[in-house]
Amino acid sequence: MKDRFRAVLLTRDGAAQKAEEVELGLGDLMDGDVVVAVSHSTVNYKDGLALTGRSPVVRKFPMIPGIDLAGTVETSSHPGFRPGDRVLLNGHGLSETHHGGYSEVARVKGDWLVKLPAAFSAAEAMAIGTAGYTAMLSVLALEDAHVAPGKGPVIVTGAAGGVGSVAVAILAKLGYRVIASTGRVEEEAYLKGLGASEIIPRTELSGEPRMLGKERWAGAVDSVGSRTLANVIASTQYGGAVAACGLAQGLDLPTSVAPFILRGVSLLGIESVYMPMPRRRQAWERLARDLDVEKLAAMTHTIGLGEVRQAAEDILAGKVRGRLVVDLAR
Repeated sequence: MKDRFRAVLLTRDGAAQKAEEVELGLGDLMDGDVVVAVSHSTVNYKDGLALTGRSPVVRKFPMIPGIDLAGTVETSSHPGFRPGDRVLLNGHGLSETHHGGYSEVARVKGDWLVKLPAAFSAAEAMAIGTAGYTAMLSVLALEDAHVAPGKGPVIVTGAAGGVGSVAVAILAKLGYRVIASTGRVEEEAYLKGLGASEIIPRTELSGEPRMLGKERWAGAVDSVGSRTLANVIASTQYGGAVAACGLAQGLDLPTSVAPFILRGVSLLGIESVYMPMPRRRQAWERLARDLDVEKLAAMTHTIGLGEVRQAAEDILAGKVRGRLVVDLAR
């Protein structure tokens, strides 16, 4: 185990937040019963918010950001893990109240860890990360709401982003006809390569919402929120369902009860940070089965620890396509 290791550290002086690469030791880490040698992390939209301070994600300073990590157990006093186990962690307060994945070593609670599925390398698990795991939770919720491929198409908003890219790939493999909504129409070939059947521009859904529109899809995975989510709900078919998992456009939801009481539409809230372990494991088992690793590779770009600060700016500016993996060895 390394006595000293690299990490990105967030500090705050008054209202000013600073992110810098530093060298730390085990004594700088928070409490936990498992020490992990972290090999990979990732950059999600939430990481962008945390690193830039544009949203109050971080609630304790100083903080090592990074809401995901994957690596190998170094030491453990938890009965479920022992040295050499390959593990991953999504959420559970990482980057909010507990040091996260942008560090070569992490000390965490074993109750938070998931054993890495044999189908994935650590890098592939982080290519999925919270974004892909959230996409899978959304698909599971649609299945629970009986939105089957034969019921009609499913729309994915923010389709070129992390959640959207994985959702498109999974839904297409499961046999759904996928409509991809994006503000980057130049990504049509990329999205069709993931399995999308139709591409519609973001502007078609981002304007003033109608309370009820033409029935166009049986289900949806929405990572955008606000007017886009309202318009998606308004055009959902009778008995359909919408999985809401993001807020890229905003936290508001300017809609009415009409789709819910006139068409029986269900709005399914997707929370990933504190998801109970049985559902968490189910999501990773399904990812191992239902996500094509070749399509995962096509949507993934790898960066080093020193590049995460710029990546945070890029992901919030909508410049990142698909998934960003952080290789701690770079």
